[in-house]
Amino acid sequence: MFVRDAAGESGQKTSNTNLNIQETKIRRSRKADAFLYLAMKKQSEIPRRIPVVSPRDHKPLHAPTRKRQGELAELAFMSKAASLGFGVAKPYGDSERFDFILSWEGRLWCVQVKSTRTAKHGVYEISAHGCWGAHDIYTKDEIDFIVAFVVPENAWYVIPIEATRGRKRLCLHPNVPGRACYKYEQYREAWWLLKSSDNH
Repeated sequence: MFVRDAAGESGQKTSNTNLNIQETKIRRSRKADAFLYLAMKKQSEIPRRIPVVSPRDHKPLHAPTRKRQGELAELAFMSKAASLGFGVAKPYGDSERFDFILSWEGRLWCVQVKSTRTAKHGVYEISAHGCWGAHDIYTKDEIDFIVAFVVPENAWYVIPIEATRGRKRLCLHPNVPGRACYKYEQYREAWWLLKSSDNH
């Protein structure tokens, strides 16, 4: 009888020990779950700040070559012009003096696209001549408009060829628009000129 009671007490102790271990594991598990929940809740309450990055902050790892920059500017021009409702056509090859032909309500314009990425004292410059040098100036018999894209400012200039007056280089001031002394600022985003019948 004593042996059975001893065995029974031993078994009871073992059972109680197992129960205590299980209860301890459950408590620890609940504490861990509670801690995880609080941590996630606290994290969700932290306001998320989305950084605002302007286009000029995006700098390529490697600056594009002159030819690649021209290609990217032409792609940007096609997208911009098409989004404004113009018909856009590009001549085959590189033999023409113009890069694109734009159409608007039956009118056609020969357009030369230029682009620039760098400024000197806030002034951007583009060339108003062809690939043969400064003497190779565009004329009104060859093109109707020079469209200049200032990449860091995401600014477009739609300049009638007559407004260049034979200049080899054009200075653009997108950061100080509106000044009368900066003659080309009046042509910034002047896409309406390509829609005007007065220029036909």
